[in-house]
Amino acid sequence: MLFNIKPFERKIFELLKLSSEELGYPTYVVGGYVRDRLLARESKDMDIVCVGSGIELAQNLASKLRPIPRLVVYSRYGTAMLRHKDLEVEFVGARKESYRQDSRKPSVENGSLEDDQNRRDFTINALAVSLNEDNYGEIIDPFNGLRHLEEKRIVTPLEPGKTFSDDPLRMMRAIRFATQLDFNIDPVTFEAIKEYKNRIHIISKERITTEFNKIMMSRKPSVGLNLLYESGLLEIIFPEMTALHGVEIKDGKGHKDNFYHTLEVIDNICPNTDNLWLRWAALMHDIAKPPTKRFHKEHGWTFHGHEALGAIMVPKIFKRLRLPTDHKMKYVQKLVRLHLRPIALTKDEISDSAVRRLLFDAGEDIDDLMTLCNADITSKNMKKVARFKQNFMRVKVLMAELEEKDKVRNWQPPVSGEEIMETFNIPPSREVGQIKTAIREAILDGDIANDKEEAMAFMIKVGEGLGLKA
Repeated sequence: MLFNIKPFERKIFELLKLSSEELGYPTYVVGGYVRDRLLARESKDMDIVCVGSGIELAQNLASKLRPIPRLVVYSRYGTAMLRHKDLEVEFVGARKESYRQDSRKPSVENGSLEDDQNRRDFTINALAVSLNEDNYGEIIDPFNGLRHLEEKRIVTPLEPGKTFSDDPLRMMRAIRFATQLDFNIDPVTFEAIKEYKNRIHIISKERITTEFNKIMMSRKPSVGLNLLYESGLLEIIFPEMTALHGVEIKDGKGHKDNFYHTLEVIDNICPNTDNLWLRWAALMHDIAKPPTKRFHKEHGWTFHGHEALGAIMVPKIFKRLRLPTDHKMKYVQKLVRLHLRPIALTKDEISDSAVRRLLFDAGEDIDDLMTLCNADITSKNMKKVARFKQNFMRVKVLMAELEEKDKVRNWQPPVSGEEIMETFNIPPSREVGQIKTAIREAILDGDIANDKEEAMAFMIKVGEGLGLKA
C-alpha cells in the first residue's frame, strides 16, 4: 500500500492509465517514488516506465494535464520530463542494458519491464506499481523488495559483484541510501563493495561528490562516513579523512581518535544547521592533525598549527573533489582557520580585546563559527563537557555585549583612506595604510571607541607621529 499520495498525483496515475490504453503501452511507476511512498516519505520525483516510447507517453499525458506543462524531450536518450505542481515526472521506455569493463555508460536496447527491473541498483528501487487497466495499482516485486523494506536492508537485485562492476557509482548509492533511510547494507552486498571498491576510479569526481554531499546532508552523516571508511572507498576518494583514523601511544600517552571525533562533531552540528558548507567545515576542522602531530615527553601529543595548515589544505581538497572553489570554499577555509579561537577563549581569562578581534576576524560568519565550536566540544567526561559549555556561553554573552557596544562585527573603518589623504594632503602611500591599521588596532584593543570623531582625533595623532601635518 502506498502512503501520502496527493490528489494531483492520483490524477496523474488515472490519466496515465488512459494514455496507456490509447497508446497500447503497458505503463508503470517505478523506483524511488514507490519506495518512498511505501515508507510514508515525501518524494519530489516520479519515474514512469512504459513498454514502448517514453517520449510519446509523456506527450500524451502532457496534453491531458491542466495547465499544460512544459515538456522537455531528450531524443538522444529516449526520455522526457515534465514538471507538474511540485513534482518532477520522468518518462522512459523499458530498457535492457549491457556494460563494458572500462565504462559505466551502458549499451541500451528496448526491453520488457522485467529487463528494466533487472537493471535497477537495489531491490527496494526495483519495485513497480502497475498503471494498467487489467491490474491497476498492483505492486510488482520480483526481488523481494517489499520484504527488504520491512527488514531495512539494502540488497542488489542481481549478483552484487555484477551490479557494482557494471556501475560502480551504485556502491556510493548503497551507502547513501543506508544513511538516509537508516537501513543496513546486506553483508554479501557490503563484501562486494569492499571487493570492487577500486572500480570507483572510472566514475567522475562530480558524480562521486554528489553522492557524498547527500550523505553529508543526511540526519546522521557519521553512518555513511563510517561505511565509506569500512568499505575502503573513503581511502580512495578522501584519503586525508582516513588519515585521521587511529590512536598512537608513546610512553603510555595516547591521543583521541580524530576520525571518530570528527564523526561526532559532524553529527553534533547537524541538528543545528542544514548548511552543507558548515557541515563541510565540521568535517574538515581537524583535517591537518595527522601532518602536524608531534610527541613531547612533558606534554604528550600536540597538533600545533593544525588550524592554519587545515585552511591551506581546503582549496586542494575542494579542487580535487570538484567542489566549488568560490566563496563557499573560502567560507569553509575561514571556519577551519578560526575554529580554535572561541574555545581558546574559554580556557583563559577573557579579555575584551580578544573577543573584539574574534568578532572582527569572523565577521558575518561568527554565528556559524560558534555553532561549529559548540559541536567540537566532545568528551566522555560529561563534567568536562558541561564546564566547557558553561564557559562557552560566557564567551557568547560577552560577544553580544561587546558587539552591541563596539559594532566590530562586519566592521567598516570609521575613517576612509580618502579622508586620511585629504586630511594630510598626501597621495596613496604606505603612510595611509599605516594610519588605517593603527586606527583598527586601537579600536580592537579598546583604546578608542568605534566612533568617527574619536577615530579622526586618533588619526591626526598617528599622522603627526609619522611626520605628517594636518
